[in-house]
Amino acid sequence: MKKQSGLKWMELVIGVILILLGIFTFMNPGKTLTGVVMVYGIVAVIIGIVDIVFYVRTERHSGFGPTVALVTGILGVMSGVMLLAYPTAGKWVFMLIFPMWFIAHCISRLSHLDAIRLIAGKFVYYVTMAINMIGIVLGIMMVFRPFMAFVSASFIIGTYLILLGIDNVITAFSKIGLGS
Repeated sequence: MKKQSGLKWMELVIGVILILLGIFTFMNPGKTLTGVVMVYGIVAVIIGIVDIVFYVRTERHSGFGPTVALVTGILGVMSGVMLLAYPTAGKWVFMLIFPMWFIAHCISRLSHLDAIRLIAGKFVYYVTMAINMIGIVLGIMMVFRPFMAFVSASFIIGTYLILLGIDNVITAFSKIGLGS
């Protein structure tokens, strides 16, 4: 009897959560973008505080701290507070940065295709390739038509969350999810 790795269950849970988030996005398009901006604001504040704490702890133990950590921490806290205080401005900034992340993420996933084909097989390889090629096309569309991205962001986000969820569920039931 083969032992199943934790990767299988983690991929499956993440896949189901992504699919549910995608469905929620379709059902509540107005709340989705504001919610995403607020989550990013909270995360930026937390990461900024962690960077500042890292600077302080390093300063205390070594006599000098990495100034970059202090600067990025302060900028992170400031950015997070701005996103939380002005979510509408955050939506516009998000719509400018989101397409770049979308494209970069898809290119990153495509760069792993050889390993995916070797480990998980051709079916998962083709599904991952198709989903990420669609993601690149959507990202390019958002770059050249930012207003379209702003208006249809919830639809695009929901679609991509569902596709990523399906990709994770398929990966969970592939050879990647099985232990050796």
